[in-house]
Amino acid sequence: MYAIIKTGGKQVKVEEGQSIFVEKLDVAEGDKVTFEEVVLVGGEGETKVGSPLVAGATVEATVEKQGRAKKVVTFKYLRRKDSHRKQGHRQPYTKLTIDAIKA
Repeated sequence: MYAIIKTGGKQVKVEEGQSIFVEKLDVAEGDKVTFEEVVLVGGEGETKVGSPLVAGATVEATVEKQGRAKKVVTFKYLRRKDSHRKQGHRQPYTKLTIDAIKA
């Protein structure tokens, strides 16, 4: 069984037991999270498509860890102008393990 959920402005396809990385959520490690914005539930011969959400469907997950991704470096350079700018960014994320899909 799989589902498509909305989180962090994105849609993510999830299955039970899967680990996923999503935009940072304000929860502690080890806590449970319930996603109620389920767009689609499929598998086992039957697919439910929401318009826009599937009524009564939820996805439960456990927070494994909070972290930050590898650094991305942006470097802007203007030739002959003695101008350059270097900037780094590390995007925060939350790692989740999907426990159950209830439809």
